Amino acid sequence: MNTMMKGEDSEEVEIDLEDSSDSDEFDNGEEPETLWRAHPSLEEKEDIHTSTMVEISDTKPLINVRDPRGINDCLKVTFEDVIAEPVSLRSGDRVWIWSHALFEVSRVWIYRVVTVLLAIPISIISGLLFAILSCLHIWIVGPCSHCVLIGAHWLQSLWSIVLGIVVRPFLTSAGRCCGGFSVHLARE
Repeated sequence: MNTMMKGEDSEEVEIDLEDSSDSDEFDNGEEPETLWRAHPSLEEKEDIHTSTMVEISDTKPLINVRDPRGINDCLKVTFEDVIAEPVSLRSGDRVWIWSHALFEVSRVWIYRVVTVLLAIPISIISGLLFAILSCLHIWIVGPCSHCVLIGAHWLQSLWSIVLGIVVRPFLTSAGRCCGGFSVHLARE
């Protein structure tokens, strides 16, 4: 049985509790390292599949880009979006720094716990639902709509003839009649 010792795969994460208003450290365009982002380990970097079949697969999870289409941009909530102190009232700097750190840590860990509890059942239910809908669309809706279109081809031809003989000349003549009118606006 494989047992894992505490010191084997542990990774150091540096937590910076300096005042968040010191923006001169990151003037070069780099974003500060946050509490929940850890650099991938050497094993994770080497475990990248290089098969061309895996690279073009739609089922391969996008580990680095989990929201490539920006569906959840509205959920990018930061501490400053929720809590802000006016200039006239200020708490101590350490209170503000620890509040910020606890907000970020609790937000991330509560999300992770809720995800562990709900993600797998919701994924199974969603997969089952989409599989049933795909099956119905492929084997029932698609063939039935093609049968209806094949059987109703004469109706489509009749409708295009009615539009070409009756409706199009009427609308064309009405457009030409109304096209002769002109409206001029003048100030009094």
